[in-house]
Amino acid sequence: MRVKTILLIEDQAPLRDNLRDILALDGYRVLTAGDGLSGLQQAREHKPDLILCDIMLPGMDGYEILARLRSVAPTASLPFIFLTAKGTPPDIRAGMNLGADDYLPKPVARMDLLKAVRTRLQRHAQQRTFTPNFDDPKPLEKLGISPREAEVLLWIAQGKGNPEIAEILGLSVATVKKHTIHIFEKLGVEGRSAAMLTALEALAAN
Repeated sequence: MRVKTILLIEDQAPLRDNLRDILALDGYRVLTAGDGLSGLQQAREHKPDLILCDIMLPGMDGYEILARLRSVAPTASLPFIFLTAKGTPPDIRAGMNLGADDYLPKPVARMDLLKAVRTRLQRHAQQRTFTPNFDDPKPLEKLGISPREAEVLLWIAQGKGNPEIAEILGLSVATVKKHTIHIFEKLGVEGRSAAMLTALEALAAN
């Protein structure tokens, strides 16, 4: 099996070295960058399997890196995880709305980091089978769900948990959970994986 490549963009050398070692010991090939511009250049050149990126970087911040990568086809679907001390709800929403796949606050525990990386790589492999379009939740309404439920399902299809979806949509976790239950009932599925598969098929067919 091909070794997965991860690009780590982090300006703090001790943290960068520590994260690189954790990922390398888990079997990943790790590329590193200490500033935004070199990180963007490496992402375009190497097209890694996943990018871990700090937000506050010299030269170009993580938001701009993500926006530039998402704006062109060759790098538009690269799994992208923000790794940052900026963990307030507005920061999380800003990153997710730009197309980030996950958001890990510093300091991040080894197992949390590896779990997030493995999950995003797995989700990306599933999504590539369907080549879904995540630009608009409206096609999901054809499944017989409401516009708000379609918004929730759009994020479920991208591997987000209820707390993440609540942050992105500005809802309470309880409200998201209620929408999720209704979605499962309307789709006739028993869990999140089946709902995700149904959504990916609908988004790919659009």
